[in-house]
Amino acid sequence: MRSDKFTWQQLRQFKGREPLPALTTYDYPTTRLLDEAGIPFLLVGDSLGMVVLGYPDTTHVTMDHMVHHLSAVVRAEPRGMVGADLPHLSYQTPEQAVANSRRLMAAGADFVKAEGGVEILPVVEAIRASGIPFCGHIGMLPQQVLQEGGKYRIKGRDEAGRRKLLADAAALEAAGAFACVLELVTPPVAAEITRTCATMLTVGIGSGPDCDGQILVTHDLIGAFPWFTPRFVTPRVQTGLEIRAAALAWKQSLLLPNSVQPSPSA
Repeated sequence: MRSDKFTWQQLRQFKGREPLPALTTYDYPTTRLLDEAGIPFLLVGDSLGMVVLGYPDTTHVTMDHMVHHLSAVVRAEPRGMVGADLPHLSYQTPEQAVANSRRLMAAGADFVKAEGGVEILPVVEAIRASGIPFCGHIGMLPQQVLQEGGKYRIKGRDEAGRRKLLADAAALEAAGAFACVLELVTPPVAAEITRTCATMLTVGIGSGPDCDGQILVTHDLIGAFPWFTPRFVTPRVQTGLEIRAAALAWKQSLLLPNSVQPSPSA
């Protein structure tokens, strides 16, 4: 392991000082590039189900998928902390959650992440009791999208939703989560959670500018999945279009020599 590798204690020092940048990664070369850019929080997210494996949502991702991609990521030996999602149905009991968290840690993860708040508190407590750093995820929960009719809905729009999010964040912080992703939370509620959490980092995605940090799916940031871009993302480059153009130009260049070569001599 690198001697200068970030720890969760160091990441927590970003709170109230400067925005924490976080990005997803699923393979060796991307991880090396993100590490060279100095990204301190890297997540092998189950979003790989859509942007890498071609599934319609994250519910198809398995532990084997996660271990496979996590193993590729850690071979890059990044300085940033590498987290891994516990995929759908992999943390239904505290015992199962601990066993699968240990499997991810054995594959090289520095922390694990799971979706939910108060309802998964026994799972979070068991993971932390086993000595594994934990990152929460509240707001819109992609693993529950089928239960919500296949729609990704913004959370915290009414008072009941606000209270639930505040209770979830407080429970996760009390259980020892060092950070929590806030996905599609209304910006005022995300800001309130950030203010009320004294030690737990809030890492927003589509939740406004007032979280302690921001995370994006790297494919969205770099335009590598041009068939869909979330409304809250502005790609900084369009690598998908560039790849397609490069492949087309190369294909056409193969035809050029054949069209200008003289006929063989008799």
